Amino acid sequence: MDFVSPVLDVLTRLYACTAKYAADIFHLKQNLEFLRDRMVELKNLSEDVKTRVELAEQHNMRVRREVEAWLWEVNFVEVRMEQILQQGDLEVEKKCLGSFCPKNFWSSFKLGKIVSTHTIDIVILLGRGRNFDSVASWAPRVRVDEMPIGHTVGLDCLYEKVCSCLTEDKVGIIGLYGTGGVGKTTLMKKINNEFLKTKHEFGVVIWVSMSKQASVRTAQEVIRNKLQIPDSMWQGRTEDERAREICNIMKIKRFVLLLDDVWQRLDLSEIGVPLLSLLDDQNKSKVIITTRFMRICTDMEVQATFKVNCLTREEALALFLKKVGEDTISSHPDIPNLAEAMTERCQGLPLALVTVGRAMANRNTPTEWEQAIQELEKNPSEISGVENQLFDVLKLSYDSIRDDITKSCFLYLSVFPKEYEVRNDELIEHWIGEGFFDGKDIYEARRRGHKIIEDLKNACLLEAGDGFKECVKMHDVIRDTALWIAQECGNRMNKTLVCESLRFVDTGRVTSWKEAERISLWGRNIEKLPETPQCSNLQTLFVRECTELKTFPSGFFQFMPLIRVLNLSATHRLTEFPAGIERLINLEYLNLSMTCIKQLPTEIMNLAKLRCLLLDSMHSLIIPPNLISSLSLLQLFSMYDGNALSTYRQALLGELESIELLDELSLSFRSVEALNRLLSSYKLQRCMRRLSLNDCRKLFCLELSSLSLSYLETLCLFNCLELEDVRVNIERAYDIPNPELILRNRQYFGKLRDVKIWSCPKLQNLTWLVHAAGLESLSIQSCESMKEVISHDYGASTSEHVRVFIRLATIVLGGMPLLESIYQGTLLFPALEVMCVINCPKLGRLPFDANSAAKSLKKIEGDLNWWDGLQWEHETIELTFIKYFSPQYLAEVVHVSGMGV
Repeated sequence: MDFVSPVLDVLTRLYACTAKYAADIFHLKQNLEFLRDRMVELKNLSEDVKTRVELAEQHNMRVRREVEAWLWEVNFVEVRMEQILQQGDLEVEKKCLGSFCPKNFWSSFKLGKIVSTHTIDIVILLGRGRNFDSVASWAPRVRVDEMPIGHTVGLDCLYEKVCSCLTEDKVGIIGLYGTGGVGKTTLMKKINNEFLKTKHEFGVVIWVSMSKQASVRTAQEVIRNKLQIPDSMWQGRTEDERAREICNIMKIKRFVLLLDDVWQRLDLSEIGVPLLSLLDDQNKSKVIITTRFMRICTDMEVQATFKVNCLTREEALALFLKKVGEDTISSHPDIPNLAEAMTERCQGLPLALVTVGRAMANRNTPTEWEQAIQELEKNPSEISGVENQLFDVLKLSYDSIRDDITKSCFLYLSVFPKEYEVRNDELIEHWIGEGFFDGKDIYEARRRGHKIIEDLKNACLLEAGDGFKECVKMHDVIRDTALWIAQECGNRMNKTLVCESLRFVDTGRVTSWKEAERISLWGRNIEKLPETPQCSNLQTLFVRECTELKTFPSGFFQFMPLIRVLNLSATHRLTEFPAGIERLINLEYLNLSMTCIKQLPTEIMNLAKLRCLLLDSMHSLIIPPNLISSLSLLQLFSMYDGNALSTYRQALLGELESIELLDELSLSFRSVEALNRLLSSYKLQRCMRRLSLNDCRKLFCLELSSLSLSYLETLCLFNCLELEDVRVNIERAYDIPNPELILRNRQYFGKLRDVKIWSCPKLQNLTWLVHAAGLESLSIQSCESMKEVISHDYGASTSEHVRVFIRLATIVLGGMPLLESIYQGTLLFPALEVMCVINCPKLGRLPFDANSAAKSLKKIEGDLNWWDGLQWEHETIELTFIKYFSPQYLAEVVHVSGMGV
């Protein structure tokens, strides 16, 4: 019997091994369900991590590489698991013998093994993701942030006095006061930037922009960001606790705190600024404030006070003549004397000189100048109050606007908050909704709107935004002037109401709504609205970015019979469609973008006058059948960046196609079937302004018609994993023998401005972009198979210096390990401002010569090793561009200001 034990041992081991394999086969269905459940957990966890990452990025924090790698792995696993689960479901369905035995043991065994292995991997991923204590860290901050500043006139003397106070031990707080627009902020920026140029012993320089609505919490947030106080020491704390945290850090630093545009007394200790007189002798910190009121300096116990005076006659005339322009001044012998008289009436106020000077540019006859001077004289200079003097002067620029539509567009900007940067397109869409461009189609209205924006910018009534390129803002004094004019020069103060950062709208404010024609409510602090406000004259209502507002009272819209523009965008916690909107029968513009409203009610069919409907970034929004097609006057429809059209939602395209007046569409797609439905419709393509393809499976080739998509402005391709080629169907668009003639005449994709291609790993090149003559922004990232942007074949077949990328201002290339060429020849890049190249190690040459981007280039960003390895045709070319290079150490996706989707 001695042989029995070994035999039993062998049989036991064999059974254990066989049982394990059998489990993979016979428990396949259970294992698949377990895997599916874990994938749901992983997806939810991934969304939570992404939310944390987005919040961190909003605070200018740097995402940890471990987190970026984990998110990348999750994205990869999601795609792979979808395929495995589909394959597993098919395998389970093929079982025989009462759904017990698989038809193919070997196939089931291999699949079961894969399921078991990947389940372990997913469990590990879940564990890693749950262990992220933090997803980002603070990026190191510079001691001084440079502030944008233009040419200065007449500030040097006062600047020297302020600088001398910075070295005096007895002076802790310095105050600069003067009328609005006199140059206080400009002087403060000059002081701030000088810290970048000179040696000093201050550890940090902090700039805080104050305003009428600014609070202690506002100042604390800015200082906290500069000092990089972590969330663990900040979130959930009271103002007093936050003040203590700030004070504990600032009392051991030597700092300069610049508080610009202070409207009321600030108790610095409430913010957390330590009392300067109590700091030790080594800590000679300083505070500088600017304000319109001398009493603020007294109330804040300023030790050195300086009035910022208006310019002298000579300084004012020099500034005024610079803004009018030499061509206008020399156009008639009488104009120089008239210009001097006009300068005197501006009373040396820099902002008035700049604004009026711009208004007088191109006024080439003495009659025009004399008439303008008479208009100024209609308002006597002895009117009390600095503000009125300023408004009277600035109103000349408004009066110089020659058509009522442009005037209306200018005044409309007063409904936006102070210092708010509004996108050009968003602003124009509001103007369209207000009916400023009635009788014109959307494209003509946009063209007119962009021209008005440029006219207002040229007249210094609008400024370019500091952030995104396609944004504008108003100087605060200009905005105050516009609001004053909109309120009929102060005679009807309730005609236009702008309320910011209110928690509750009290009864007193609601009473003033009776007279209002436009009401603008902004800010995350607004939590509750009045029940049934009486707004019989109201035509425009903004309830925007009210992130704490969850619902509207049921009777809120009951007494608003005339309202035609309603914007609820970015009110993120709004989940239900507000009751009563469907009764606003005069409504022409409705914006629900970036809300969490789940479903549109069928009663929206009652909005028979609706022309603009914006539903961007509304994930999983349900739109009842036949609702959109019932809006027969609809001209603009946008459902972009979020609620992508799938195979099961193609019916919406049919409804849109049936609307006769429809002019403009912005849509996102995530299925080939829905995309093909679009590409088969000439009308829908011709209306398309923004087009996004997200996660389109089985999309191997994208064929674009340059004729049908002639109005396309933005094209985004995200995560199209099987896309191999993008082609332009020239033959169908133009039946001509020489298509290059059209290229030279810019007839292909003449409107296309912005292209983003991200995570399309099989895409070989983007040669079709040679047809996009107006392209301004190009971002290509994570296209692992791409070797060249414009193919070598195209460059070789073109003998002349091609007109490719002639308007391109920004190009971003990232995460493409095989990329070797942007273009084989050299390109002029006459508009290029920023080039960013990250993780493209084989890109050994740039299509530059000595003339490329000669007058436009501002910056080239990239890996230092990549830059050092670049090959140049001549050493002088390298020397030309090396001054623009800035090392960039990001390992993954690159984001450039102004590149928002």
